[in-house]
Amino acid sequence: MVVFPNAKINLGLYITGKRPDGYHEISTVMVPIPWYDIMECIPAGKKTSFQSSGLFIPGPPEDNLCLRAYELLRKEYDLPPVQIHLHKVIPFGAGLGGGSSDAVFMLRLLSEEFQLFLNDEMLEIYASQLGSDCAFFVKNKPALAQGRGELLTELDIPIKGYKLLVVYPNVAVSTSEAYRNCKPKANAPDLKEILSLPVAEWKIRLHNQFEESVFAIHPKLEAIKNKVYSAGATYAAMSGSGSAIFGIFEKELPELEWPEIPDAFICKGEW
Repeated sequence: MVVFPNAKINLGLYITGKRPDGYHEISTVMVPIPWYDIMECIPAGKKTSFQSSGLFIPGPPEDNLCLRAYELLRKEYDLPPVQIHLHKVIPFGAGLGGGSSDAVFMLRLLSEEFQLFLNDEMLEIYASQLGSDCAFFVKNKPALAQGRGELLTELDIPIKGYKLLVVYPNVAVSTSEAYRNCKPKANAPDLKEILSLPVAEWKIRLHNQFEESVFAIHPKLEAIKNKVYSAGATYAAMSGSGSAIFGIFEKELPELEWPEIPDAFICKGEW
């Protein structure tokens, strides 16, 4: 069976507190975007294996979230061995949730392949054990995410017909480092209210709190954001803890060149 895990972007992101378990309380809105990995899972002989191609995935293969998702279900449902191949297209360390998406698509694939009949509620419980933003990819619809990212409220956001540009400048940002350099602010704005407004009003009212600290370390990212705005974006921001920068355009996407970042990855789409 072959599946196509997609990425996400964050519309606004605020860190509202530090939890006793070491995680942070956040408030953000996550939206799926058309940037996809390719994952195949087939029955294996005696031993489960994992292989990857495409973009480099840091860390040992046994720590990959796809294998961790398999092991999570194997322990409870006594699953047989499988052979997993992941072709990585969504960049790592970009704030696009590619690894989390891979994990959740693996959970759903295994449920279907081995007739586990896991509903969305059960999948969200398993997904939350794998990562803070994993549960979002179960329903894979625009949602307000709170708590550590697992408390989800679906939203209707007025972006239908808008065009999307995502620029990843091949700079990986450490999520833990981004959190260390960002001070929590208890009073986050009402994202549900802000995102019900026309997109043209978001520039003033909608912010990613990580940008200040991450841009100080990687000024190239702020320059990319400014270039996207100069090209006519109605709204532009960094996704998650970085480093991908996205722009939302009401009209056709501009034909931009990026000589300053020749190794950049570009994604274009439409809602």
